This record gives sequence, structure tokens and C-alpha cells, in this order.
Amino acid sequence: MKKTILLTGATDGIGLETAKQLVTKGHHLLLHGRNPEKLSAAVEQLKTLSPTASIEPFVADLSRFQDIEQLVSSIAQKHKHLDVIINNAGVFSTSSPMTLNGLDVRFVVNTIAPYLITKGLIPLMGNQGRIVNVSSAAQTTVDLAALKGQRQLSDNAAYAQSKLAIIMWTNTLTAHQKLGRPLMVSVNPASMLGSKMVTEAYGVVGGDLSIGADILTRAALSSEFDQADGLYFDNDLGKFAKPHPDALDQRKAKQVTDTIDRIVSELGVEQI
Repeated sequence: MKKTILLTGATDGIGLETAKQLVTKGHHLLLHGRNPEKLSAAVEQLKTLSPTASIEPFVADLSRFQDIEQLVSSIAQKHKHLDVIINNAGVFSTSSPMTLNGLDVRFVVNTIAPYLITKGLIPLMGNQGRIVNVSSAAQTTVDLAALKGQRQLSDNAAYAQSKLAIIMWTNTLTAHQKLGRPLMVSVNPASMLGSKMVTEAYGVVGGDLSIGADILTRAALSSEFDQADGLYFDNDLGKFAKPHPDALDQRKAKQVTDTIDRIVSELGVEQI
């Protein structure tokens, strides 16, 4: 069955490889990228794989709350139904680690943006949809002061905290909103794959990107994930596993989620 799928961060790396798999399976892709030229190039590349590919491009800088709101609004205006969201977009290092709002870019792009996208588009999905949140094996305790932009972190610390935080809000939403919503699962697509992020961060070529794309495609579509609501899949192990203990602590997970809610509320960001 043809599904309508939103894939963020789709212009290179695991995102583009995942888009290739999805488009060759005949699904309708809502393809997100930050750079218009790279997004256009990705669409053209995908059309060479499948000339009849059904693709809609959406440009948004997920470090900018105005862009996040516009992305959600544009999709909601154009579509009455959405089957899958793959929150893949992420950032490890940047020359400008703080946003104009005084927040860490890694937390905004890796944690807060997917939270707002998810909450904004859930009304289009119903209980048959799926939300796949891309995390990482790199997970460490979230410093709430850093999440609020009150303390600056190293690239490694900010990335690892932001990737734990996405699991934490996923677990909060699955625990407190049981009915009428899509299945939500967190996934570590595998460590040290050959993405631009890995090359820039660690100076290595990395492994086959299709390893990560395969598991994201499975998480989005396969029956093996039918009972995966609120779970974490670790593709380094090739199975469902326990994430960092903080993600399983409902009190700590709710603290992180509540902090995100306060941040966006204080900035006047519209939420569903």
C-alpha cells in the first residue's frame, strides 16, 4: 500500500539513502532539506531511480522556530492524512552553536524540532501511523540548564544529550497519550556510518549508509515494529534494547519534556 511519508534531513547521508529505498518502493515522499539547491539535487537523483516517483520538497532550517512552524503548517494545509514521520534531521557540530534565541543548535535541531513536528502533525495520522525518531548510541544525561541555553557544551556532549532527550520525550508522549495516536519508536540506526556528520566529527569514512537506511525503512513500514510503541531499537545490536537509564525514568523524561514545553511557550511558538 502506498504511504505518505515525511522524511526530514533527506538531502544526504542516511536520510538520502532512506529516501532512495522508500521511493523505489513507490511511496509518496514529503522530502525535507535545509538547503534548496541540495534538496533539488536530491529530488532529481531520486527521480533517476524512479521516474514516476511522487515527491514533494519542503525547505526549512530546523534551527529556526519560524521555519519549523511553517513546515508543519505547509504540510497540514496540503495533506489531510500522513502515514509516517521519520525525524532524521540532525546536527553534530557547527560554527554557530547557539541560535538567535540563545539555545544550543543541537538541542533545537535534534530534539525540539522533531518534538514540534511530531506534535503538530499527529492530528493527521491516527492510530495506524508511525513516528520514527532517530537517536544514537551516544546518549548521556541531559543537563536541563544546557537544554535551556544557560550552559554551553562541547559538540560531543551536546549531541549525546540531544539524542537521549529525543528518546525521553518519545517515552513521555507514549506514556501519557495512549489512544488515537500513531506508534512511536526511537532508533539508533548504527554507529559510525559513512555520513557527512561522522566524517566531520571523527575524521573517518564510516560504514555503509544502507545499514542505517534499512533499519529506518523497516521501522517505518515493517510488521516487525507493529508492537514497538515506546521502544528503542539499537541497530548496533540488531535488536530492541534498553536505552540510557534516564530514558526509562518517567520523572526525568517528563522533566525534559516539560522543559521543552516551557522553552517553546516562552518563545511564543505555536503548538497543537
